[in-house]
Amino acid sequence: MAETRDFLLEIGTEEMPSAPLINAVRQLGPLVTRELDASGLAHGAVRVASTPRRLAVIVSDVACETEAVHEVRRGPAASIAFDESGAPTKAAAGFARKCGVDASELVRRVDDDGREYVFAERSVPSAPALPILSELSERTIASLEWPNYRSQRWGSEHQTFVRPIRWICALLGSEVVPVRYADVTSGNTTRGHRVLGPGEHVVAEPSAYESVLEAAGVLLEDRRREVIAEGIARIEAERGGARVDTPKRILDEVVNLCEWPTVVVGTFDEEFLRVPHEIICESMLSNQRYFPIYDASGELTREFVIVMNTRPENAARVIEGNECVVRARLDDAKFFYEEDLRQPLEAYLPRLGEVTFQERLGTVLQKSERMERLAPEVARRSLALDERLAAMAGRAGRLAKADLVTQAVVEFTSQQGVMGGYYAAASGEPAEVAEAIRDQYRPRFAGDDLPAGPVGTCVAVADKLDTICGMFAIEQPPTGSSDPFAVRRSAIGVLAMLRDAPRGALAELVSCSLDAYAAQGLEFDRDATEAAVRAYFAGRLASIARDEGVSPDTVEAVGETDVIDPGEFLARAHALEAARRDDPATFDALAQAYARASHLADASLGTDVDAAALGEAERALLEACDAGSERVGAALGARDFGAAIGALAELKAPIDRFFDDVLVMDEDTAVRENRLRLLNRFVSVFAGVANIGALSRKR
Repeated sequence: MAETRDFLLEIGTEEMPSAPLINAVRQLGPLVTRELDASGLAHGAVRVASTPRRLAVIVSDVACETEAVHEVRRGPAASIAFDESGAPTKAAAGFARKCGVDASELVRRVDDDGREYVFAERSVPSAPALPILSELSERTIASLEWPNYRSQRWGSEHQTFVRPIRWICALLGSEVVPVRYADVTSGNTTRGHRVLGPGEHVVAEPSAYESVLEAAGVLLEDRRREVIAEGIARIEAERGGARVDTPKRILDEVVNLCEWPTVVVGTFDEEFLRVPHEIICESMLSNQRYFPIYDASGELTREFVIVMNTRPENAARVIEGNECVVRARLDDAKFFYEEDLRQPLEAYLPRLGEVTFQERLGTVLQKSERMERLAPEVARRSLALDERLAAMAGRAGRLAKADLVTQAVVEFTSQQGVMGGYYAAASGEPAEVAEAIRDQYRPRFAGDDLPAGPVGTCVAVADKLDTICGMFAIEQPPTGSSDPFAVRRSAIGVLAMLRDAPRGALAELVSCSLDAYAAQGLEFDRDATEAAVRAYFAGRLASIARDEGVSPDTVEAVGETDVIDPGEFLARAHALEAARRDDPATFDALAQAYARASHLADASLGTDVDAAALGEAERALLEACDAGSERVGAALGARDFGAAIGALAELKAPIDRFFDDVLVMDEDTAVRENRLRLLNRFVSVFAGVANIGALSRKR
């Protein structure tokens, strides 16, 4: 067995931005693993580490040489591999090429079965690891990708990297691995913290790498994250149940902005607590990467967490400097807020006419007008709200987008809606209107909270449905690779909000939304657009049902009813799935009988059956259909889909008897057509529930 040593490759750079650094960390481990495996070098665990100024990979137990290989592979029979003159055939040439040898190198030999075959023999001697690791390292550095970031070039060569490379430390055990990339050659030194451990530091071997860095004021990523978490936990404990707000995206960035983190606390002036905490926190988090501190009751405090890139003894000066910076930032936020309050929210509406929603769909002001029209319809048709709340929904729809042109939202775009809620309340609007404006963008993503109140639901549905219908009206629906207006997310949000609505009226709301576009003069194919929007919602519902464990053929059966109200669709799907699970034999047989009946049925004949001309089995089926139709209708009216499906199940026995006793396609035209009308009657009972015939198709 070959001797093994640890391998280290460290790429030292100018400070890298957090996002590309995180992306490179994800790439580096798999890249090195694939290269090692492809080269034939045995190895142990692969670990990736990083700081803002370095990307490193440490591989344990790398073999110092590859294993020698002697490979013998049997090919086609000699009679096939060579022609009558002894020249190799295409079969021999193809086999040789596959084995990496020339056809002239193939040998003929009798195998154990007594037949003569051709064999390819290939011997690969062992190779030392050092040259392999040298080439591997250079390929790995060149292979790292930097999406959305322009790579930089330095020195006199053409290679690029996200930031200029300043040093390369490459070791196999204590031996330097020769690596050269863009005028930088490898050695056995790393570099420490710019202030706490400047200059070069010798790494004797990979196992010493982390301790050398720590002595030079540098902690690797896992340790930095741990130190920050411990510091924040200490601060929360010292303040008796306080909470430090650490959004993951910002925390990840902070971890990648420092090499020696120390957690300290700064404060800002109390006057800023009179400003909405959302923009105060947004300013601190997004602009300065400070973490706000909330007290045990959930109120924002004057304190905030700073993660500084130095030792604790420097804290006082760092805190003072950061407090000066945050004061200036919060002054700006306070100024924007107070300036915005100088006029009521409605006064901002005319300026929305200067903001484009979508080139063909007009301005944001026009969108607001459509929302003002559509939100009350959501209130009346779907949520069954009274006229007072419907009027509030219309008012909130009118004002919902007004904050887009306020100074605070222009500066802090993520607070759109939130600031509108504050401004609406300050303008004297009802609490329900202010709350609805605040919640209009919910749910923003899967699993997000829904709007808190019914008026907010009306406005949020109107907003999302308007976008969906508009994009389909101009024939720009989402595709697999493009959805710039988040139509897919909007559709899922609409379905989530209307799932528990007391009335199923999504199809009506689609029509109302398209009416609003038509009233503004948009020209589009009304029928085709409405059908496309309904089909899109049906597709989203089918996907949701499958995610909730409903089998595909059950989803198909319910989907063919054209129901797109989420509560009804999903309730039907789950009820049918449960019935099939509880009594699979009955439903399999019923599905087959339904499929047979619907195949024979002739809709052009209608459902008026001459009962006097029926035999006993036919009369039994007719009576069962009439009773079943009545029960199904009552169950659907009560939204009791389990009862509706149970009523369908009771048709199994009479339809089975009918097919056993009756020849449908009788030679007598009158008899045959009467029986077909009876089958039409049978099929019609199922029409409003599900296409049960879909359950008989192969899964």
